[in-house]
Amino acid sequence: MSKEAQFAKKLEEIKNLAREQGNMVTQEQVLEAFAELELSGDQMQMVYDYLLQSKIGIGQHLDPEDYLTEKEQDYLEEYLSEIEGLADVTEGEKEAITLSAMAGDLDAQRRLTEIYLKEVPQIAKLYAGQGVFLEDLIGEGNVALTIGASMLGSQENADEAQGMLAKMIMDAMEAYVQENADAKKIDTRVADKVNQVADKAKELSEELRREVTVQELAEESGLSEKAIRDAIRMSGYKIEGIDFKE
Repeated sequence: MSKEAQFAKKLEEIKNLAREQGNMVTQEQVLEAFAELELSGDQMQMVYDYLLQSKIGIGQHLDPEDYLTEKEQDYLEEYLSEIEGLADVTEGEKEAITLSAMAGDLDAQRRLTEIYLKEVPQIAKLYAGQGVFLEDLIGEGNVALTIGASMLGSQENADEAQGMLAKMIMDAMEAYVQENADAKKIDTRVADKVNQVADKAKELSEELRREVTVQELAEESGLSEKAIRDAIRMSGYKIEGIDFKE
């Protein structure tokens, strides 16, 4: 395994450990995780910066509400107000309901879902500030909760079932954050390609004092005709200086 692959694996492991510990790891745990890679001080600082950007506290828990926008704060208050009427349960009652849900009792599964509706926003706050709206995170978590409440029969006991439910909620939110990040990367690459073609087209059309053809632009810029045509299409045919009709 390459050093880069080892680094990625260790980073994923420390993130999983943080999740188990309420989105917090100690500095000692981070140092131990990366010890065999013998990272430099600057490289370790990059690890710490990455963890903090991922809302993982180093040595202490971060306050997730610090990362909520005013709009998200308002939404959270409204959401919590809407479910305020749901009755609280003791740990013993929660365990009994979980066991019944595991046995396939539909009413118990519905009640367990209601119980966790109050926990979903608390989990969602852990993923705040990562480029997605709290409302969407809560929505993803609630979908996973509804599905998960009917899938607990394979677990050995109530603790395992509750752990599975919490993990499904967190996994759904993490997947949504990652999907959003991937989409942004694609959007950035598209924008970069369009801007590159637009800049080249403007430069050449000003030099020739007329609109240029795709073939001319390809010859002068070194870009392929396909890349240029793709950029034109992705811009909605709004790149100036190019004769689209040729």
